[in-house]
Amino acid sequence: MFIPIEQIDQQLIKDFFETNWGSTTMVTSFGSTDCSRLDGFVFLFDGEIKGIVTFKISGETCEIVSLDSRKEKKGIGTRLLQAAEKEAARQGCMKTSLITTNDNIHTLSFYQKRGYQCVKVIPDAVKEARAIKPEIPLVNPDNRIPIRDEFLFEKRMEL
Repeated sequence: MFIPIEQIDQQLIKDFFETNWGSTTMVTSFGSTDCSRLDGFVFLFDGEIKGIVTFKISGETCEIVSLDSRKEKKGIGTRLLQAAEKEAARQGCMKTSLITTNDNIHTLSFYQKRGYQCVKVIPDAVKEARAIKPEIPLVNPDNRIPIRDEFLFEKRMEL
């Protein structure tokens, strides 16, 4: 079941981010954001969070700040992303944007398959993010790729 994030116990949200991301703070070259305080949607199954998308809307742009699915290849991430895009369109956004890092090969292909285009690469951006959030690892433990660069993706909203 997909539920607006504000309808979920705040402590559950904080626990989810702290367990899966080390803290509720997401740091990119655009600044730091407390994901637990953003708009978003949660996928609950048997009372447990299986996925979350958070976003912030500024003017005509919706920035996807986090997207996390605990069960891959079940459509949870896709449906959460679609829910955020639908809400963005409802609020008059003309595009969605997001940042991801160079090491996350699965994520890079996930967004491209869903109509997102890489519009900018920010070399060595993660070094600056580590100054704010030192728990960001140097290397992706799954594929041993050094975590260095940010990729800015955008998608124009369909009218």
